[in-house]
Parts: sequence; C-alpha cells; structure tokens
Amino acid sequence: MDLLIKNGTLVSSGGMYRADIAVTNGKITEIAESIEPVDGAEVVDAKDKLVLPGAIDAHTHLAMPFGGTISADGYFAGTRAAACGGTTTVFDFVLQDFDESMLDSIKRRDALAAPEAAVDYAFHVAIKDVHGGLIDTMKDALDYGVPSFKVFMVYDFGVTDGVFYQVLEKAKEIGAQISVHAENNEMVKYLTAKFLSEGKTSAWYHYLSRPEFVEAEADKRAIEWAKSLGASLYIVHLANKEGVDAVTRAKDEGYEIYAETCPHYLNFTSDVYKRPDGRNFVCSPPIKGKESQDALWDAIRRGDIDTIATDHCPFQQSEKDWGLNDFTKIPNGCAAIENMYPYMLSAANTGKVKFEQVVKMCAENPAKIFGCTEKGFLNIGKDADIVIYDPAKKFTIHQSNMHSDCDHTIWEGTELQGYPVKTYSRGRLVYDNGDFVGEKGWGRFVRRKARKPVPKEG
Repeated sequence: MDLLIKNGTLVSSGGMYRADIAVTNGKITEIAESIEPVDGAEVVDAKDKLVLPGAIDAHTHLAMPFGGTISADGYFAGTRAAACGGTTTVFDFVLQDFDESMLDSIKRRDALAAPEAAVDYAFHVAIKDVHGGLIDTMKDALDYGVPSFKVFMVYDFGVTDGVFYQVLEKAKEIGAQISVHAENNEMVKYLTAKFLSEGKTSAWYHYLSRPEFVEAEADKRAIEWAKSLGASLYIVHLANKEGVDAVTRAKDEGYEIYAETCPHYLNFTSDVYKRPDGRNFVCSPPIKGKESQDALWDAIRRGDIDTIATDHCPFQQSEKDWGLNDFTKIPNGCAAIENMYPYMLSAANTGKVKFEQVVKMCAENPAKIFGCTEKGFLNIGKDADIVIYDPAKKFTIHQSNMHSDCDHTIWEGTELQGYPVKTYSRGRLVYDNGDFVGEKGWGRFVRRKARKPVPKEG
C-alpha cells in the first residue's frame, strides 16, 4: 500500500457511499468501510469531502495549428491545466495529413505529446484522406490502440458525404468508433460570404453565419446515415435544440447514437457575441440561444447527453484580436480544460444535476465509449486516477489562478460552489490545493480496446 484515502464519500453513477480507498503501485487495490494503513503508506483524510474518479476529457486540441497560428496550450500546459481541474486523461486529435497513413499520423503526434504530458493521454484520428487504400490504415491505428476516428462535415479539409459514409462502413466492420463535427459546410460558406459582402463583420455574425439550423441539419443527416448502416456514431460538441431532439429520437428508436456537449454551451448564450469581447467566445459550432441551452440541460437530466468534454482550443488575446473587424479572421476556440469538472460539480453542488450524473458523464461514459478499460471508475484494479473534492470550498475563476498558458479566459469571474483540492494520476499527487505538483512527461499514452466488429455481409 502506497496511499490510503480515508473517511471520504465515494461517488459513482450507482450512488454515493462512505469508504476508504487504498492504492498500490498506481492501482486501486482495496475499497472498504475501514482500512488500516500499513507502514510507509501516505494517509490522506478526506472527511467531509467527495472522492471521485478523475475526469476524462474526450475532446481537446493541444498545440493545434489554426488560422496561421497554434493553440496557446501545448501538451504540457494543457495537461497541467487538466490536472488542476481534476481531469486525469486527455484525448487529443491527430489531424491526418493528405497521403499519410493513420498510424503514421498517430506516431507523429505522439512524438510531441510523450515528453510533455503531465497526465495520461489518448488520441482520436481526424480523417482527411482515404484514397488509394488509406482507409484500410484505420485498422492499423485500431490495432495500435487508437480505435476512434473523427470526420468533419465542415471546413475546407472536411470530408464529402460519400467519404463520411465510407468511413462509417469501415468503422462498423473493424470495431471503431466514429465521431462527427456536424455543420453544413455549404450553408456556412454562403452565409459567411453574404455577411461579408454586406459589411457585417463583428463577432455576432460568426453566430449568424452558423445558426442553430446549420448545425441541426448536419446532425440529422449524420444520424440518418449511421442509422441506415446500424453503425455507432458520437456527435461532438452538440449545441442546438433540434440536434438534441434528433439524438433523443434515435436513442428511443434503439440506435447507438452518443452525444457530447461542452461547458460553454451550458453556461453562456449567443448574446456573448454582442459583447465588446465577443471575439473571445468564437468557437465552432458557436454558442447558441437560450432555447438550445435549456434543451441541453434537459437532455443531461434525462440521460440523453452522454458526455461532457471541452473542445479546449485556446488562443492568445492578440490572436483573437485579429478578428476585431472581421469575424472570419478570429481563431476558433476557447479555454476550458481546467474548468469542465469543477463547473459540472458545482452544478451538482447547487442542485442543477446530481453528482452521480456528473461522474457518469465526465468519467464513466467516456471510458466505456472509447475503450479506456483502466480508467473512469473507482474500482479495484483500475488506475488510481482520483480526485478529492471539497463541496464547501468557494472558488472564483480568474485567469491568474488558472494553469493554462492562455492569457485570458472566457470564464473570468465565474463563481463555483465546491472545488477539487487534490488530483492523483495513477496514484501520484499532481495537484494540491491550488498548486500543480506533477511533472512533464509523467503522462502515458493510453492504448484502448476496440468495439466488437461487424463483418461485411456477403
């Protein structure tokens, strides 16, 4: 025994109960009402505190090139911030180059992450090119421990409808999980050109160029394709009411459709784009109206939103300022990797949702959906990724108390009820009551298990 956490209240999707939890060699080895420490073990008293599995952020963009720059957080800064917010596993996106195999793209990106990451990390491959047999390299990536892939229905590098359908077919055949960024690319291009021609260039027109129906149409189209194939589909950063309704219908019909949303969609509405600093909130899909926000919270409470993730992709203020007079020049993305778990736990602490739901969406479900067999649960044999949370601690977010390299935060001044006080990554303390105490390179690449494949008929 290396670590013993005593007197805390453990939280899982199944309930909350008082128990001690023991850790040996980075693994949870015992959970019981009372455990006696052994000589040499560190003993931590968690009386009046909650003990939670470390969160899994299944959607981040670290050191990502965009719009002529690179996102403000590299792999060290991003995972440092994650640790300080109670997130112990981070999924980043590998953007495949044209003519590049999926496995080569993973190895290229891992060479950047491995020496930097302060907590464990995994990858999704964002697919750009499937010609000349490259689609078959999905299997190589899967065998390497990366069984999840993403397609974009938007941007110049996004895939065509035919390629998307082909990727869904291949994923079903080999046991991969497909995610989709769903927005109608042609609508976005038309509306953007229209507003620019009319001299409408403020951040507000970023939202109006990608309104609710632009995302909703693509959500519904993607869901119908997945349904037609009987393939699993995971919709990233779902932000609109019609899309929520389509997800609910598909689930009710028995299809394996998963939905993720992000804290900024839950906390802000599209009115932020009218603010003087509205450019700082520019992300895609944009933050939507109050009706969509309410629909997301309702879906969370009834279990139709499966996961919370961040889409963490921050840019410095000077870079956001490129778009002062032209919304198309604003790098897309916001900081949130340190805020996800504290924000959702505060929502539970104030009665908006249940703690059990937060743990399910932020830890258990991402582990199950993406094959992280050693993560997401406070169970014997699992990695000792553990967060001690003080529900009585009041915390106000300021850029000065965040651990990102970004020089501003959209969460400035947000007050939270309750906050993490300790984070353990595989049994090692990496965050201690306001201070990062981990180290660069501690994080390990997480190889994951694939889904059950469904071979082609005939």
